[in-house]
Amino acid sequence: MRKVFITRKLPEEAVKGLREAFEVDMWESEDEVPPKKVLIEKAKTAHALWTNVADTVDRDVIEAGETLQVIANLAVGYNNVDMDAAKEHGIFVTNTPGVLTETTADLAFTLMLAAARQTGQAERFLREGKWTSWSPMGFTGMDIFGATLGIVGMGRIGEGVARRAAGFDMDVLYHNRTRKPEAESMFGFRYAELDALLGQSDFVVILTPLTDETRGMIGERELGLMKETAVLVNAARGGIVDEDALYDALKNGGIWAAGLDVFEGEPIGSDHKLLALPNVTALPHIGSASVKTRLAMMRMNAEDIEAVLSGRAPENRVV
Repeated sequence: MRKVFITRKLPEEAVKGLREAFEVDMWESEDEVPPKKVLIEKAKTAHALWTNVADTVDRDVIEAGETLQVIANLAVGYNNVDMDAAKEHGIFVTNTPGVLTETTADLAFTLMLAAARQTGQAERFLREGKWTSWSPMGFTGMDIFGATLGIVGMGRIGEGVARRAAGFDMDVLYHNRTRKPEAESMFGFRYAELDALLGQSDFVVILTPLTDETRGMIGERELGLMKETAVLVNAARGGIVDEDALYDALKNGGIWAAGLDVFEGEPIGSDHKLLALPNVTALPHIGSASVKTRLAMMRMNAEDIEAVLSGRAPENRVV
């Protein structure tokens, strides 16, 4: 019987269908990443690996998979998988596009609101018993309504954020590898070169994929173009923003605040220097974390695994 190895403990409803047709081996933890040696050992006899963004599926893992046919990644991004090695060995890689668009757009907008209005800092202040009076300028933030929003990466999620911005009467600029004239006319946002977008925006939301081209694209120079009152939100991938440069900009008043759902190395510890800054709102990579969306993502992965192991092409093939 063909084998499926799942790298996290998933809800039984997500794996029930696979259990009926295949031998399913599931890691016992929801949170802990299987060590590389375990992943290699499991890959040796697996026909399918069901992974997520925290798993490093490198060439060693792929080459160990003598019977491996498909790697189903529980995410839209797949930079955790060695795509060249997968292609060389004729292994399908699948992801979960589309289904998490609206949920992630919600989260990006949530981060923007929270960072702008210092809600995390204010809540901690309240919980720590420090609220003893009303201060005229206490926890004053930046208005979102009527502000200029710059979106870097106008894919599905970017368009979702732009639609939400319309309800706040925001002026929306975007920068993308390719222009989207049809979407511009439909939603009313405007294309801008990256430097112009950074200089004009009150809020900059990063939503581009992590590629060789985008890695480190927001560094010291780019942050220096932003307004001192601007807020940077990253709901894409951590490696797009230079964290050392971001730390300096936030600490020295180069920009006003940041909302971060992603970091260059994940998970981060409580000693990460960005967490020491009061003007950082940070979350543990929960962009797609709604019950409905996560179950839908799992369903897509399971269907693609079943398709490949049954001799059919997967619907969400990346390679």
